[in-house]
Amino acid sequence: MNPSGEGRVTSTADIDAAASPRENTRFKDKKDETVISVSGLTPSAARYSRLFDVLVVAAVVTIFAGAIHLHVMLTVGDWDMYVDWKDRQYWPLVMPVSMIMFPAALQAIFWVNFRLPIGATVGATVLLIATWIGRYANWWIWTGFPFTEGVPSQALAGALLMDMTLIVLRNSLFTSIIGGFAFGFVFWPSNYSALAPFYLPVEHQGMVASLADMIGYTFPRSNMPEYLRIIERGTLRTFGSSVSWVSAAFAGFICIFMHQLWWRLGLFASQATFLKNSDVVKSFMGIKSSVAS
Repeated sequence: MNPSGEGRVTSTADIDAAASPRENTRFKDKKDETVISVSGLTPSAARYSRLFDVLVVAAVVTIFAGAIHLHVMLTVGDWDMYVDWKDRQYWPLVMPVSMIMFPAALQAIFWVNFRLPIGATVGATVLLIATWIGRYANWWIWTGFPFTEGVPSQALAGALLMDMTLIVLRNSLFTSIIGGFAFGFVFWPSNYSALAPFYLPVEHQGMVASLADMIGYTFPRSNMPEYLRIIERGTLRTFGSSVSWVSAAFAGFICIFMHQLWWRLGLFASQATFLKNSDVVKSFMGIKSSVAS
């Protein structure tokens, strides 16, 4: 290439960048017209087809958000309901083990079928959105429970690390080992900033308690026993103040296996199965055997 730039090989991106916005719009419209003409759809049918696609995507996102949220609430939802129930021993252990399941399956589906390394992040995001909708509608509007004391946990940091691992390594096994471990290990530190104010010590009737303990004293919840403080007397207290990091490390170890298991379940659930074009199948589809054959 000479200094004036003559003779340089120009790529398609350079041509698109050099073109004016009006030319780009005209070229895009022309491509759309070509696609519509090949599909055989009328312009009105094409508009309805695109509207149907948008509705399908919205329905799929809503269904997955509700399914992931229901799954987490049925398995370990108690640990995530109130800030004073997020104990330092079992909450960092059981929450990531449950929350990694659907994101791992979505990661497999997005990567294998669409080559998109965003499945884990999508799963964690829709879960957080569904949880916040439940917190706002059920706890604040319906029951009037203090809004800041029902802050849900999030797994976005771990999901991003899982997708980043998949982009770099492009292997499900190594993604499980490195990304799955990172998902479980960073769960507690990534949620610590939202919980740190509730660790502040306060004096209550001559005794020292945390701000989270005061919430439990002020807002008794008779529908659920306060058993989470009881189970904190487990053996992990042997490790002293590092109990949360030990729980985080063990959660990462368990998440390695959970990621690989749900990766395979996601692949199994997304595989396409074609039925043999028998007379029975044709009759269900309204096709005459003589015409189909």
